[in-house]
Amino acid sequence: MLEAEFDQFAREYQEQHAASIRLSGENPDFFAKYKIDDVAATLRRAGVKPRRILDFGAGVGNSLGHMRNAFPDAEITLLDPSRESLDIASKRFPGQAAFTHFDGETIPFADGCFDLAFAACVFHHIPEDLQIGLLAEIGRVLANRGSFFLFEHNPWNPLTTHAVRNCAFDENAVLISSREMRGRMAEAGLANTRIVYRIFFPRLLARLRPLERFLAKIPVGAQYFAHVVKPAV
Repeated sequence: MLEAEFDQFAREYQEQHAASIRLSGENPDFFAKYKIDDVAATLRRAGVKPRRILDFGAGVGNSLGHMRNAFPDAEITLLDPSRESLDIASKRFPGQAAFTHFDGETIPFADGCFDLAFAACVFHHIPEDLQIGLLAEIGRVLANRGSFFLFEHNPWNPLTTHAVRNCAFDENAVLISSREMRGRMAEAGLANTRIVYRIFFPRLLARLRPLERFLAKIPVGAQYFAHVVKPAV
């Protein structure tokens, strides 16, 4: 999560990401959109409408447009250790969010100030010894009954591991299984995490994607998300 490492790839992120996922038949926007769609659908079923949203490790802002469409009235904060990435994001989406730099360890916000926290394929870039502390930080800034959605690559999926091996900005990435992630979240005080597996079919088999809702517990999807609701104190 070193600032210099992410600054190095910020300008080339979109092109490198697109190249690495070519075998899926999809573009980066497909993966950004499905994540926000999943979050919005989950919260809608629960009758929850978040007022303040934290996009943790937001990078160049790929989720922001979809997040703004899903939650038009929310205050959205993009948080990242890469100033270069945040500069790109702010130019792509001027005035649509707050763009906040942080030191990669301490989230610069008060306790309980976000109703929703979101992290899209961020933690495999973070050194393992920092992960539990950062998960605890996310829990700290999350309001009681607030939701945290963490999306990650599934190391058991061969297309995912191929994409990561062939992506320059994933050179130092260490993929995290859902079991490992659930354990780290619990250690950080975020217990009772629900795991949902996603993206089982490439674009060539897109007609089968409606079946994915029946496969959500099978650990072979290309990605997964962990969802936890912070209990009321």
